[in-house]
Amino acid sequence: MRASKPIRFTVGQHAEGKRRWGLSRPAAAVLAGHDETCARAPESISRPLDAGTERRAHGRLSEARVAIEPVLRSAVGALAEPLNVMAGYHFGWCDPEGRTASGAQGKALRPALAFAAAAACGGDVEASVHAAAAVELLHNFSLVHDDVMDTDAFRHGRPTVWRIWGETNATLLGDALQAVALGVLCDGAPETVTAEAVIRLTEAMVALCRGQYADCAFETWRTVSGDEYLAMAAGKTGALLGCACALGALCAGADHRVVSAMHTFGIEIGLVFQLVDDFIDIWGDPDVTGKPAYSDLIHRKQSFPVVCALESGTAAGRELARLYHARHPMTAARAARAADLIEQAGGRQHTLRRADAALDVAFAALPGDLASDDLTALARLMAHRDR
Repeated sequence: MRASKPIRFTVGQHAEGKRRWGLSRPAAAVLAGHDETCARAPESISRPLDAGTERRAHGRLSEARVAIEPVLRSAVGALAEPLNVMAGYHFGWCDPEGRTASGAQGKALRPALAFAAAAACGGDVEASVHAAAAVELLHNFSLVHDDVMDTDAFRHGRPTVWRIWGETNATLLGDALQAVALGVLCDGAPETVTAEAVIRLTEAMVALCRGQYADCAFETWRTVSGDEYLAMAAGKTGALLGCACALGALCAGADHRVVSAMHTFGIEIGLVFQLVDDFIDIWGDPDVTGKPAYSDLIHRKQSFPVVCALESGTAAGRELARLYHARHPMTAARAARAADLIEQAGGRQHTLRRADAALDVAFAALPGDLASDDLTALARLMAHRDR
């Protein structure tokens, strides 16, 4: 691993850094102009996903998985035992004893976005592969920690890392993956952009953690506003997607204007991803999603459709509030009733319309002179996924 250049801040740069890393009103600039209340959301516009776009997007995802795997395996293999076995198991490469196995793996969405952003700016896979692998490692750091925090027993149909090695060891693995992500980025990013790339990745880490904190905190809040929810999503989900797109452009030698535009595109796509995720949890088919029906509602999570319904001022919204704030357990029957109330209060349509608005902003952010077909195909796939 080559030594990266030390990062030094001038007084002015340090002040800017503190503003960007501050904890007040996260992602305010991204959300500016789109802070209308749920009740005033515009009419939704249907965007059917054509077969060609779907094939293109799935092709980019498959190519991304193949491209980053050697880098991931090399980075994970360098970890001391048993962290290397734990990581290999988490990625689906081996069983808990370290024997080679083939398990289900993630979508590779973030690496695919990094490659697509690089390609749009005239870059190639070789120049951006370490950046793509770094964002995937950081994403998996968050997954390992999320499983501990949410006490999720399974991921991709297999017991989660903490179920096998315990919460403490799983937390340590997450920490190791975070550190490895930085090492991989420094090792392979073009030297001329290493410092900025590291700063962007670490900023994404902080934003991601802050978003996760807010998501957990919402479980104890009686009310959450639409703006507060969108700010949380911009950190928890949007920050790393924005980082992936920005790093791809950066590694391709794009100028600041284009890198910034890619970052905005990624954050808005992250909002789309989170809103669609919220929609699927309530109205998706459990046989397709692989998740229990109404999982978020049973746990009384304040997802975006719920927040919109509670803010609606409707009779259905008031009944939902009574149901959500009651002391009795949220049974499957009560969750089904909650889903009906959310739809009656407008939560379903408001969620779809807000996702459409974020998709519009994402596409508008892309400079018109770039070959961005892969980026738009991936974005449309995310907007129309059913799992």
